[in-house]
Amino acid sequence: MSENRPAILMLEDGTTFSGKSFGAIGKTLGEVCFNTGITGYQEILTDPSYAKQIVTMTAPHIGNYGVNSEDIESSKIQASGFVIKEESIAPSHWRSQVSIGNYLQNENIVGIKNIDTRSLTIHLRNHGAMNGIISSESIDDGLLRKELIDYPSMNGQDLAKVVSTREMYQFSEQGKYKVAVLDLGVKRNILKILKNLDCQVFVFPANTNSKEILGISPDGVFLSNGPGDPAAVSYAITTVKEILGKKPMFGICLGHQILALSLGAKTFKLKFGHRGINHPVKNLITNAVEITSQNHGFAVDNKSLPKNIRETHVNLNDNTNAGLESIENFAFSVQYHPESSPGPHDSRYLFQKFIEIMNAKKD
Repeated sequence: MSENRPAILMLEDGTTFSGKSFGAIGKTLGEVCFNTGITGYQEILTDPSYAKQIVTMTAPHIGNYGVNSEDIESSKIQASGFVIKEESIAPSHWRSQVSIGNYLQNENIVGIKNIDTRSLTIHLRNHGAMNGIISSESIDDGLLRKELIDYPSMNGQDLAKVVSTREMYQFSEQGKYKVAVLDLGVKRNILKILKNLDCQVFVFPANTNSKEILGISPDGVFLSNGPGDPAAVSYAITTVKEILGKKPMFGICLGHQILALSLGAKTFKLKFGHRGINHPVKNLITNAVEITSQNHGFAVDNKSLPKNIRETHVNLNDNTNAGLESIENFAFSVQYHPESSPGPHDSRYLFQKFIEIMNAKKD
């Protein structure tokens, strides 16, 4: 159980929420956002796409099934902080190894509990995601406000280089298809799915140039998810431009945005982002509706798509772009997480599509 010291969450507009300490004692800053998933808190915390973000869970009771060592999506908790209504101090699940509170303590992550997360979520929906600070060591409003003023906004931040691998590594050594993964903040479950689809997976740092990637003669290139402003990741945009048309390409989340920018489209920051495991997306090719897992604060401007780029999916909540395809470059991407960890498996077919394109273009 987390130590029940007084804690405070302050937003950059001055709004404050008082609660109890949760996880480590200390102070943390980040962009405050909310996730509507009822389950999957462990995958959410360890998703590199949440770097520099304080995640608020809209579900009122978090930690019911504990935490285990198998469901992590990276080597550590990536979120800057965690906000919940109520902590489950006695998890009940046969796979549970530690409680959520102790997990945060072990990873030295500062959180806050016992606040009105419904009110916080409504505030973020009305006013947009914004920077915030959680503190359980000092609750002096004046001092906290000074720290918030100096903290940078998410606009213009290149965080891919922060979470990416420092060196190329091989995730799977055998497979029919050789896939180069550009690690912008990749989740482990993505790599596992590629491995299970008979892919030999090579994971490259975000700042890898096209010559190095093409040097392994891949059958396809995968552009991963990741955090931050896509327009700031200029080196990856250059790399993708130089590979386009030479190898099949599949991008998700940040990778989708990087591909769009490489094709001449533009991106913009959403008011409060899309984060959850129940977002409806319409496939414009088949007219089928998919329930998807999403986590992103930026989106592709569908009006900026060049005429030779086909919009393939649209988000039914706000009609923003959710997928595109460049047939002449045998490249496609989606603005969500088809690996669905956590979430429904409606979109797993996209990995099979990638395999089919690689198979058709295989030398």
